[in-house]
Amino acid sequence: MAALDVPSEIREFLSSRRARLSPEQAGLPAYGGNRRVKGLRREEVAMLAGVSVDYYVRMERGSLSGASETVLDALASALQLDEAEREHLFSLARESGAPSSRRKRRVPGTLRPALRQILDAITDAPAWIRNGRHDVLAMNQLARALYAPVLADPRRPANTTRFVYLHPEDAERFFVDYDQVTRDAAAMLRLEAGHNPRDEQLIALVGELSTCSDLFRQRWASQDVRFHRSGRKRLNHPVVGLLDLDFEAMPLPSEPGLQLNVYTAAANTPTADALTLLASWAASQENLPTEGLSSAAR
Repeated sequence: MAALDVPSEIREFLSSRRARLSPEQAGLPAYGGNRRVKGLRREEVAMLAGVSVDYYVRMERGSLSGASETVLDALASALQLDEAEREHLFSLARESGAPSSRRKRRVPGTLRPALRQILDAITDAPAWIRNGRHDVLAMNQLARALYAPVLADPRRPANTTRFVYLHPEDAERFFVDYDQVTRDAAAMLRLEAGHNPRDEQLIALVGELSTCSDLFRQRWASQDVRFHRSGRKRLNHPVVGLLDLDFEAMPLPSEPGLQLNVYTAAANTPTADALTLLASWAASQENLPTEGLSSAAR
């Protein structure tokens, strides 16, 4: 499969969002008796969105081609989509009916030297840069020490989602909130697939994970999408133990598709002390694993 099947994605996404929403949640009267469908009926979504039933049925069958921004906004409101889901809907609409020869969006696989200099200048916090496929393109020394379990796999480029799903025993020891991490990883990957359904390496990654991981297939089938901009990350590091970190994920405007992740800890906390210890340990290691790059990342 060289590209995502956009009509199927639209069909499954809309039907899954409709199924999760009850009439009561949508502000509709609760009728007695057994409903034959889970969640809202198509005609109820059409009414809430202010479109004809035939038009909504056509959209849910996989065609958002020609849908105006007003219609998409109304549909997103009717289905009570959050910000990430709304963005995903608009991404799928842009791709709906697009010719197969449409130019693919470039997914960066290499870095300008200036970006590596920025990473190296950040010395007190783990910092790393990834692309939308979750390929790790570069890390500073502290990030390489922090993510040593991820980098233990010799395959390059290192990929955090591949680690989460294809090395579940190691990943479950490393990520304290492993279940949530698996949900976030699949949801972020699906959001990226909506942005760039013709990224052959992304589609190959999804295919590999689907083939090798039952859990990934379950998470992928949920049709969930999610931003991962900031929050907490709890890690159980093999050298310094439990770390309760704050993270910020920042897009790089000069390199669309790349993201800078920085992990920090509040001052005078056990995690701040553990990061200091980790930095000391990293400085003593002669051969920390590197993130690496292969021709496949380019």
